[in-house]
Amino acid sequence: MKSSEEILKIEGEIRQHLKTVMDPEVEVNIVDLGLIYRIEYDGEKKVDVDMTLSTPACPLGDAIILNVNEVLKANLKELEFNVQLVWDPPWSPEQMTDEGREILGM
Repeated sequence: MKSSEEILKIEGEIRQHLKTVMDPEVEVNIVDLGLIYRIEYDGEKKVDVDMTLSTPACPLGDAIILNVNEVLKANLKELEFNVQLVWDPPWSPEQMTDEGREILGM
């Protein structure tokens, strides 16, 4: 079992890898869009990621989720990922980071 400091470090690495996954419709990464709700590493092998999409009808949702899984598995082969799509709370622009707002000119 890893220490809490090591767990936070790995969760940060996961977040950085997720910043490479773009929402192709708006060309902003999913972290800065506020689509990642939770990253939880158990300190051994399992990582739970809760994420959402900007709308349940997002036409590229399947592609985004596929990209999330591919990026995580390619960069952190030793870990097992459970990526869960959630709708509560519903996404809103307020969940975006300052960087995301800046990219979109908000």
